[in-house]
Amino acid sequence: MTNPSLPPASQRVADAAAALGLAIDIVVFAQTTRTAEEAAAAVGCAVGQIVKSLVFTVGGRPVIALVSGANQLDTRKLAALYGVGRKQVERADADTVRAATGFAIGGVPPFGHAQASDVFIDQDFAQYAVIWAAAGTPNTVFAIAPDELQRATGGRVADIRVEEKQDGS
Repeated sequence: MTNPSLPPASQRVADAAAALGLAIDIVVFAQTTRTAEEAAAAVGCAVGQIVKSLVFTVGGRPVIALVSGANQLDTRKLAALYGVGRKQVERADADTVRAATGFAIGGVPPFGHAQASDVFIDQDFAQYAVIWAAAGTPNTVFAIAPDELQRATGGRVADIRVEEKQDGS
């Protein structure tokens, strides 16, 4: 069902969710939710509950990493999941992101992409009942349970975050 108040990119996310059997409510904010911190402030949740949809290339192929807003992606771990060297993992440029997902950086949702790509999901989301993801634009988001996110994306839950350095104390 089309919602005339949604931006076209967000309507595509709503349509993709419906096709996956998900009932989501897309929230439109006046302010930007482009960064995890901005999204958490707008939603009123912990930064860790924000899904960063990051696009990298591994050996030239786009890969989606859904990372907690509180974490950074460890490219060595992503490379290890593919059995390649770290130098084969690169952050995708804006054109590659749009070609792979159909969305611009800052609004990339976790599903509904232009082309099928491997998806990896930060295992840290399991600690939350609800997480929030971008809905196609820099100021739209939706809530989803971590298990529903995994089902909808077909993603593989993995340890993909940078480990905190131990200070020895």
